Amino acid sequence: MPMILLVEDEAPIRDMLRFALSRAGMEMLDADDVRAAERQLALRRPDLILLDWMLPDETGLTLLKRLRKDKDRHDIPVIMLTARAGEEDKIKGLEIGADDYITKPFSPPELIARINAVLRRATGADAAGALQTGRLSLNPATHLVQCDGVEIDLGPTEYRLLEFLLSHAERVYSRGQLLDYVWPDVREREERTVDVSIRRLRKALAPHDCDALIRTVRGAGYCLSMKGTAGA
Repeated sequence: MPMILLVEDEAPIRDMLRFALSRAGMEMLDADDVRAAERQLALRRPDLILLDWMLPDETGLTLLKRLRKDKDRHDIPVIMLTARAGEEDKIKGLEIGADDYITKPFSPPELIARINAVLRRATGADAAGALQTGRLSLNPATHLVQCDGVEIDLGPTEYRLLEFLLSHAERVYSRGQLLDYVWPDVREREERTVDVSIRRLRKALAPHDCDALIRTVRGAGYCLSMKGTAGA
């Protein structure tokens, strides 16, 4: 489930988008100014940020500039939401690093379509939403996981873990972060839960020679990568 951070000071817009994103199968975090957004970003990494231009404490462009210079968050996709419809404003936002730009008022269906398009570009998904890295592919619509076209049978937890890692290929996540993203509704969680699921996922991928895609980054966590081989 994609996680969207909405940075918007108008409560009616936040309420409208929370409903629209939920219906589209997305989770929404929200912040009403830049400081609140930075507190959210310190706790969780969203898959995409919807960022209003005019905010009470700083402009959205100021936050966007800082994000693009942040080594850990520079690649988070950002869609600017703004009433500033001038061409110069749009060009300025895109030059600073926005992935897309939508002016108010906007329709929720159009915004959802824009979000999906940006997420596909960011994750490498195809037009149908399927994810692929190397020989390994996963189709969220059918829950079908394949290696070179051969189906791989996964349990529900290992499927969720693989879907998250494929959606964020080449990015390293700590055990704690994976617990937050893959097991968000489990109250009593231990980091060894992640290790157990990683082992099970590798075991399922091993007969297809895809287990090396799941890398252990010592002292940091895990990632799905085409670079190198998996650690212990």
